Amino acid sequence: MELMARTCKMEQMNVQRIAARGLVIVGALFWGSAAWGARWAYQGAPFTEALGYAMLYAGAILAVFVLGLFFERLAASVLALGSVAVVVLGVLGGWEAGVWAVVFFFFIMPLLAASVLYFMAARMQMICST
Repeated sequence: MELMARTCKMEQMNVQRIAARGLVIVGALFWGSAAWGARWAYQGAPFTEALGYAMLYAGAILAVFVLGLFFERLAASVLALGSVAVVVLGVLGGWEAGVWAVVFFFFIMPLLAASVLYFMAARMQMICST
């Protein structure tokens, strides 16, 4: 029953932290550039207005990144609640199947994966500190 053993695995914890932080950073870059491109290229907004709109997404995601540097369990909770909020927004907005597919693979799944990785790293930190 190696999976449930309470042994300290520092390397595993560090890999989980790096992977979770990487997912958050990649998400910030992807959604920031997607928001910028949607405003600038498709809707014809001025460059600076489109960039400001993209900074809202990237800034919120980077705030979760900074939160995850110090409070991993809280960051895991915020990411999990974010994925639930996206699902609720999609249900209320009546998204079609294509939108659901994009949001599921590029937003919900990375949020949940980073949330689980942050939680597992926090759990391992607790095991290692006792």
